Amino acid sequence: MSLVDRASGSDGGGTEGVAAVLLDGRGRVMWWSSAAAELVGEGTEDVTGRPVEDVLGTGALPATVVRLPAAPDGGSLLVFREPARSGRDRDRALGRSLLDQQRIGVAEFDTRLRLTRANTAMEALRPAGADAAWLEELEDCDSDKPVRELLTRVMESGAPIVGVDFRSGPAGSDPVLTLACFPVDDEHGTPVGLAVVATEPTRRLRAHLRLTDAYRRAFEIGESLDVVHSARDLVELLVPGLGDLACVDFPDDVLQGRDPALGYPGFEASAPRRVAVKSADGAWPAAMVQPGERVPPVPDQASHAAVAVGVVLKADAAAARAMLGDDPELVARLIPEHMHSTIGCPLYHRSRLFGYVSVWRTRTPEPFGEAEVRLLQDLCDRTAVALDKAYRYTREHRTALVLQRSLLPPAVTVSAAAETSGIYLPASGSLSVGGDWFDALSLSSMRTGLVVGDVIGHGLQATATMARLRTAVQTLADLDLPPDELLTHLDDLVQRMQAEAEQPDAVGASCLFAVYDPLSRFCQVASAGHPAPGLLLPDGRTEFVPVVPGPPLGVGDNPFETCEVVLPPGSVLALYTDGLVDYDHDIGRGGEELLRNLRRFHAPSRSLESVGRDLIGCHPNPERPADDVTLLLARTRAVADEDTVHWEYPADPAAVHDARADVDAQLDAWGLEDLQFSTELIVSELVTNAIRYAGGPVGLRLIRGPVLVCEVSDPSNTQPRLRRALITDEGGRGIFLIAQLAARWGCRYGARGKTIWTEQPLQLVGLPA
Repeated sequence: MSLVDRASGSDGGGTEGVAAVLLDGRGRVMWWSSAAAELVGEGTEDVTGRPVEDVLGTGALPATVVRLPAAPDGGSLLVFREPARSGRDRDRALGRSLLDQQRIGVAEFDTRLRLTRANTAMEALRPAGADAAWLEELEDCDSDKPVRELLTRVMESGAPIVGVDFRSGPAGSDPVLTLACFPVDDEHGTPVGLAVVATEPTRRLRAHLRLTDAYRRAFEIGESLDVVHSARDLVELLVPGLGDLACVDFPDDVLQGRDPALGYPGFEASAPRRVAVKSADGAWPAAMVQPGERVPPVPDQASHAAVAVGVVLKADAAAARAMLGDDPELVARLIPEHMHSTIGCPLYHRSRLFGYVSVWRTRTPEPFGEAEVRLLQDLCDRTAVALDKAYRYTREHRTALVLQRSLLPPAVTVSAAAETSGIYLPASGSLSVGGDWFDALSLSSMRTGLVVGDVIGHGLQATATMARLRTAVQTLADLDLPPDELLTHLDDLVQRMQAEAEQPDAVGASCLFAVYDPLSRFCQVASAGHPAPGLLLPDGRTEFVPVVPGPPLGVGDNPFETCEVVLPPGSVLALYTDGLVDYDHDIGRGGEELLRNLRRFHAPSRSLESVGRDLIGCHPNPERPADDVTLLLARTRAVADEDTVHWEYPADPAAVHDARADVDAQLDAWGLEDLQFSTELIVSELVTNAIRYAGGPVGLRLIRGPVLVCEVSDPSNTQPRLRRALITDEGGRGIFLIAQLAARWGCRYGARGKTIWTEQPLQLVGLPA
């Protein structure tokens, strides 16, 4: 054992940190080791011959000094260890080691959260193309908050945060870094900044996070109740959550809304079409089947039927090609390049095949494992249930829509009073067809009735309620009731419907009813909880009809008010439901937008049908409205003064002769001689009955238009009725005779008395309408 070994107290354990100095008999330095030179900071040539006390100092010698027995020449050997490092020295060494790490990124921020330095490992973690501020722009995978908010929270609280995953891509992308952040203080405990330590998530952790995120997002599948939208939701979840490419194929039955056949019908019979695709790099391979294209037929095998109604199929590239018969054309159309692993699963529910899902891995090196197989099975089962619900919804929606449209009047009508055009647009998304309706009714004396209504709720129940209300409005309007009285009777009907319903609160409606008279140009409007109609006057001014809405139908105990406005010929009324003007729940703003668009699109030469399409096109979402949209446009007309004539007679039987003479003369002036005989009989009967049973004065009016209208007014409120007279009866045949001569007849009541009217079509005598 050497002197150095003995001095160190070691049995061959090494001399790390041990220094040696050779002294002569007088204590002068003759030689020292490199360790001693490094410790003191002077070389051998600088200390040779100098007293050891001058070199080492009397009070600053190392903590461990061993004097050895004298050498033969009278000298001695001084051996000592380097003193232990202080805590600050160890901190510096630890800091240098941490900064020199090649796999752990370290960055330092000052108190103003400015990046002051970062080690090479942190720079190596920078995503390609990112700028110098890339670290602060990363987003928390859970809260979508940037790194800067994390730094601020640590700086304010002084509490470290450990193990937070951040990403550099959009929501749902894999995390790129796991960060820890803690405050940094100086030796006096004063905060001087923050330190951020970053590591890359392991491959296993990335896979676990992808699967966890996929399960979380699976609850969003099928929310739209649209089969194609559900397929797109699924591929968005599968890529990059499960693979690098994914597609969904639907049989033709599903796309056409038909119930899929039980079991597996065979590839040829199912006629699948590709409806949704997704690629991790954003571009679907051009050689493969594109969205909307039919999937090329593959040879049917016994295994296909089992797979179609069974579990997930997993295969490598060779097995996938073998399933296609190694046909180069099929392989190119159905398998992406560089694919090394694939899984596929049917969308199967209630013994019916709704589609097939395929997922491939091309860039991800690992093949699909059992965890991915179970995930795809769960996702496809969930999607199949959603598709089944969507299919049933589609069937009910189509049924309700057919019923709804069958109950609505023709889209375009033309009468002597107005030209009308109606549009109905059903709601989309999770809502079914609602109870919106419109109607244009031909009333007596060439007047027209305009109706628009909105029933509470959606679906077949709302459509059935709408049908009952529309029928009731037609019946009540045929009685020539004023708008306020009509709504009162309609309110009574809705209250009876509520009493009969299992859920009374689900029965109700709003309604607006207007009557326009082309002779007086007056329009009477009443509203039961419905928005006021828009009005475009011939001079270009727009406004809302100043009607005061009453309560919705079914509330009861509240009267309705009638508003009366004058409409010059060429005025346009716009009746609508709130689905047209509900702009972010601001009906007022939507109504003003409707008036502006009505003024912008309308022109006297344009058809109301084209104007209506333009107005619907201004809806925030005309393709997929959140609620039913109904619009009824009416452009008013007027009966010319020369096409109407009025007489008044006293309650004298001789006035019947005068009435016949006046009518004959007027028909001659109008060139309606062919109607003289029938009109004379009608006038004679009506004027005679008025004088006999009601007294005077008796009014008589003729109106020429598409029909010849004959009206007789008297002060009585007695309702004439049609009856069959017996052979022995001396009277009772007058109204029966009128019913045979006229195309339509009826009676309406006014403020004083009643008016009996008849209509004779001019076309029956070969005259233009």
